[in-house]
Amino acid sequence: MRQRGLGLIIVALMLGMLLAALDQTIVSTALPRIVSDLGGLEQLSWVVTGYLLASTVSTPLWGKLGDQFGRKRLFLAAIVIFLIGSALCGLSQNMGELILFRSIQGLGGGGLMVLAQAIVGDVVSPRDRGKYQGFFGGVFALSSIVGPLLGGLFVDHLSWHWVFYINLPLGAVALFVIATVLPGDSTRTKHKIDYLGIVLLGGATSCLVLIATWGGTIYPWADPVIIGLGVAAIALLAGWWFAERRAAEPVLPLGLFGLRAFSMSSLVAFVVGFGMFGALIYLPLYLQVVHGVSATLSGVYLLPMMAGMFTMSIVSGQLIARTGKYRFLPIAGSGVATVGLFLLSTLTEHTTLLRLGLFLLVLGVGLGMTMQVLVIIVQNAVHFKDLGVATSGATFFRMIGGSFGVATLGSVFTARLDSDLRALLATTRLPAGFDPARVQQDPTTIQRLPPALVADFLHVYADAIAAVFRVAAPVMFVAFLISWLIPQQRLRQTTKATDLGEVMGATSAERSSLAEVERGLVRLADADLRRGFYHRLGDLAGLTDIPPQGVWIVARLGGEGWVKAADLAERANVSREQGRPYADQLTARGLVERSPDGDSLRLTEAGQRAALRMLRCSSEGLSRLVADWGPNPQLERLVERVASALLGANSDCPRETGQRRAPQGRA
Repeated sequence: MRQRGLGLIIVALMLGMLLAALDQTIVSTALPRIVSDLGGLEQLSWVVTGYLLASTVSTPLWGKLGDQFGRKRLFLAAIVIFLIGSALCGLSQNMGELILFRSIQGLGGGGLMVLAQAIVGDVVSPRDRGKYQGFFGGVFALSSIVGPLLGGLFVDHLSWHWVFYINLPLGAVALFVIATVLPGDSTRTKHKIDYLGIVLLGGATSCLVLIATWGGTIYPWADPVIIGLGVAAIALLAGWWFAERRAAEPVLPLGLFGLRAFSMSSLVAFVVGFGMFGALIYLPLYLQVVHGVSATLSGVYLLPMMAGMFTMSIVSGQLIARTGKYRFLPIAGSGVATVGLFLLSTLTEHTTLLRLGLFLLVLGVGLGMTMQVLVIIVQNAVHFKDLGVATSGATFFRMIGGSFGVATLGSVFTARLDSDLRALLATTRLPAGFDPARVQQDPTTIQRLPPALVADFLHVYADAIAAVFRVAAPVMFVAFLISWLIPQQRLRQTTKATDLGEVMGATSAERSSLAEVERGLVRLADADLRRGFYHRLGDLAGLTDIPPQGVWIVARLGGEGWVKAADLAERANVSREQGRPYADQLTARGLVERSPDGDSLRLTEAGQRAALRMLRCSSEGLSRLVADWGPNPQLERLVERVASALLGANSDCPRETGQRRAPQGRA
């Protein structure tokens, strides 16, 4: 594939993933304005919960269907579903419609997440895959940081509808590029898709979230509706348990829950999602209603939390890679996050924005120390056959925790606000014609009250939002206690190659176990290529007197016939005159021969033997990186394929200036 075509595909994939990732956070700063327009403050949490549930539960289905029927057509279908949902969200006339259409949007968003990352593996060589994985990790980080800010900008300068409409032109570009440039994938992997398990697990989760949302607010806890939902949830979970025991490819193998590392990490991940999304949803409401800041500024004031998460995710990954120790990070992180939530529980209408920023930074640091590590712990604990599904399962629990967090904390907020308002109205005389119910439906009506009453109503809102964090803080403390039960084990080599997409991304990329190991292997190999790889490889292959530039030429010619010298120079991004001394040295050594016209090169028998030794040395090095997974024919074939691809890639031609790497040539 030519570089230009590959570049267009990567941009389109990143654009699709950006759309799906943004829609998990961009609505947070727009929610107060949406409530003001559509009403339904008690349903506010479901605007986020509907999207999270739909995208999270549908992820495994998208991944398996993409393997079985081709990822290109499934990715196009996901874009279309996402765009239809976006258009309908923008046209919503009431909160019920918006929640329904957000769920449709979430179905498409789940496909965008999982299929974009899978397609990268189809179109990018193993040598370059590590670099592109970094790009996609950046997309997740960018969406988490700028999502609330963009939502505020659209609300302040256009309208909340544009939070959804902006997806249409961007999605149309991605749709056009993928349809015209991405080649169809002919490879198919047959799956026995666990449709029953997906439906039962999704149904049980939805029932539990509804209980958390409606219990004690819309319906009393003893109401037949709540009891019925509880019975349905138990029945669905029991059905799921029986279905998973018989499924050929279960969506979540029951054996994973017998591993203490997986079960404890999943519980902590659930609580982390609970706290993170709860804070993201209700803090913009506090900022816009209590402090009266614009929607844009409310996004700005959330940046300390996002910056803390992003920075500590990177730092924790580096600490793990260098020390091999990880257990202390979720313990410390959940403890710091508990402190952050406790600090937020002290919010009042008089809390300064500087103090709020410090509280959010503490929370972000704690979450950042925890999120990435939980994925690593799970990957390190399971057997190879369960690696892919366990990785997606760890992220699944964090996102389900987010759904529960938004729903549960929404119920806490609504109940506290209703209670405080009743107490205030019982002792306060309101202006004639003022409907107190409007304060719950549209918080902006507070500003139309007499100044003497505004302070009372702002106190009510501040107290209701602080109550959200008074509940979240002890829940996070439970995660702190549970994290002490996570065992420390020897860290596998490929597990050290962390994926920022799994850290910042909200929806798991459902990958096979082999794809998970390959992801880590190519990232480690990519780092190795940047640190004198060809110098070491030449020494190992017996080419001790050949400079790295000459070793690169031997690697490039290995297994090939005649190769034009001009093409070889272009691949190395040097002129023929710059490369000629190295080719001449190889010719003098009897490793390379020139064609009669002097325009082409090929290896001699001695050169081919040297190239074969290099390939063997490269394979042995990669084999050591996957040896801790135990003997496995799949991994052996993976090592052979990656080793060959690395030596045959347009890569890392060392430079005379001491640089180890030449700019990327054409593929």
